[in-house]
Amino acid sequence: MNRVTKRTWIMGVFLAVLLGGLGLFLFEYTTKAGAWVSTVGSPHVFNGGNIGCGTITDRTGEVLLDIDGTRTYSPNSATRMSTLHWLGDRQGYISASAIAKYAGQLSGFDPVNGVYDYGGVGGTMTLTLSARVQNVALEAMNGRKGIVGVYNYKTGEILCALTTPTYDPDDPPAINADNEEAYEGVYLNRFLQSVYIPGSIFKVVTTAAALETVPDILNMTFTCTGDYSYGTESVTCETAHGKLNLSGALSHSCNCAFAQIAKLVGRENMVRIVKELQVTEPLTFDGVTAVAGNYDIEDAGGASFAWSCIGQHTDQINPCRYMTFMGTIASGGKGVNPYLVSKVQTGEKVTYLAEPTPTDRILEADIARTLQSYMRNNVQSIYGDDNFPGLQVCAKSGTSQLGGGKTSNAMFAGFVMNEEYPLAFVVVVENGGYGRAACVPVIAPVLAACKAVLDAE
Repeated sequence: MNRVTKRTWIMGVFLAVLLGGLGLFLFEYTTKAGAWVSTVGSPHVFNGGNIGCGTITDRTGEVLLDIDGTRTYSPNSATRMSTLHWLGDRQGYISASAIAKYAGQLSGFDPVNGVYDYGGVGGTMTLTLSARVQNVALEAMNGRKGIVGVYNYKTGEILCALTTPTYDPDDPPAINADNEEAYEGVYLNRFLQSVYIPGSIFKVVTTAAALETVPDILNMTFTCTGDYSYGTESVTCETAHGKLNLSGALSHSCNCAFAQIAKLVGRENMVRIVKELQVTEPLTFDGVTAVAGNYDIEDAGGASFAWSCIGQHTDQINPCRYMTFMGTIASGGKGVNPYLVSKVQTGEKVTYLAEPTPTDRILEADIARTLQSYMRNNVQSIYGDDNFPGLQVCAKSGTSQLGGGKTSNAMFAGFVMNEEYPLAFVVVVENGGYGRAACVPVIAPVLAACKAVLDAE
């Protein structure tokens, strides 16, 4: 009898372990099977490092990439080049991480049927990008290195995210000692994976800090003689701007005025507000992450602290993150995160549909309105409204000094206030010199193309 009881207990333990393991497997399968099957390299939906089936289109339905065993890109060479850093290349040197995120949905996977389209043509993934706008941006960059980014700050849709240099995946270059400088960083998606010294576009952050922390800032004026002593060092401007209020300091991009404003804001407030505005924080969407920037003044002397408030010192920003910050200002202090993949459909079934993801409030509404007004004034009084017909553009230019005798990077960031064209943007032209001169001719046709695309929808 004891022997039977002992065997019964042992069988009970085995049965409990078996049922527990089965339950755990079912739980893991139900919650994680989609991730398992879409892991890069999975033989079910990948061909080597690339997705093995499916069609990728732009927002209008124009086919960018057709995958049926082989990869057939757009017949338009400009489109192939302008979308390369999102679609990836045949060799796997450039990954398409945002597309890979939805590989399971693209292959038609579900927990009951599995990959029921395996071996077939897969589904259709619609991106938020406009091939038309990407190509306009590519032409406007004219072979220079950098990025052009534009997104809808109401919905989060990215209309343009161009990285240069690029190449035609149907005619990849043989990179060697003779041309390696032209293709430096070509495998990098600069929009996501690069950081830049922001230069004077960072003065928008400092202006926001001043509006929050300096009670009487709107009634103050700042005198620029071209040189402002800060401790034993100086902050300089290329010209003496005379007496300026806060709005004038921003529109004339006066370093001396902002050195004085930096003193009023103070180090602790500046560190706190940079963190609250999230301009140096990483940003994740569609399975990709825009890298973190940097604002570190721990060991900065007086003048170095002032330069940090001007966008120099050791400041670094990521273009995608800063574009989102511009959208948040335009939205009144609370925005939406960007995204690239809008829909995945296999047959008649929609397997993924994007929804706007609101952010927390990072700016008080009255401060956001003041920044909108100041940045609108920048365009009206400095950059020229006639560059942007039909659009109420608000912006700030920047010239980020690199040192070592290198030509400065040109920067430009802002947004459009028209209700029907809610666009926020950022432009970087590496070694482009002055921000306004290099970037306005780039962003002007891009915004015009975005306007035309939205008008047609």
